[in-house]
Amino acid sequence: MTRLLAWIAFLFGALYFALPLIGMTEFSLKMRRGVYSLDAYVKVFADPRFQETFSFSVMMALATIAFGVLLVVPTAYWVRLKMPGARPWIEFVTLLPLVIPAIVIVFGYIRLYNTSSFLPLTGSTTGTNILLMFGYATLALPYMYRSVDTGLRTIDVATLTEAAQSLGAGWVTILSRVILPNVLIAVLSGAFLTFAIVIGEFTMAALLDRPAFGPYMQLLGANRAYEPAALAVIAFGITWACMALIQLLARFAPKPAKPVKE
Repeated sequence: MTRLLAWIAFLFGALYFALPLIGMTEFSLKMRRGVYSLDAYVKVFADPRFQETFSFSVMMALATIAFGVLLVVPTAYWVRLKMPGARPWIEFVTLLPLVIPAIVIVFGYIRLYNTSSFLPLTGSTTGTNILLMFGYATLALPYMYRSVDTGLRTIDVATLTEAAQSLGAGWVTILSRVILPNVLIAVLSGAFLTFAIVIGEFTMAALLDRPAFGPYMQLLGANRAYEPAALAVIAFGITWACMALIQLLARFAPKPAKPVKE
């Protein structure tokens, strides 16, 4: 009876999420009256704004991933190695982006880094892009930190560090050639989640007036009928491709060694 109820709940949840997606996909294929076609997808891919905004978001995603790795990996490593007592506080800080709305964060950025401040990042395109990258990194921080922290749990950080130091390695060498390769799968998992967040984010890019993919989706949805549905399917496919890559990479994640019985 319990198994039957579990299957009923699973099927209900699957239908709840799958039916709207199926309906949206079917609608996106009905641009040509009477037959199914890919006309809406062709128009989306041929739109120069799609190419511009998607390229911009991909570049911002790559920059955000690089910044997030440089920030999170040394922090999580140092907390686990030298400051285990500070871990609850670090986890609390990394959870704040989940409870603070993105619109609050970006308004704070605009007020703090506007052209009348001591650090006028919004006064130039490059500065605004850097500010947007910081915002994206903040939104992705909970996922990146937990992915890296989970990866660090699977290895003996102290032993690896001591072994590397006994061979004369410095901290940069330890991080780049010892720790990072051992948690690479976890880092890539956080990177794919970050990529999915950046691709679909709307609030920060819109308020900072940057040509990102999220605002383009909203603008297209306000003026077209079939193309927004096709664009939503494309965005959904990108997100699920990232999730599938995470699952694929998780199969190759290092497993903790079993203790040897004496």
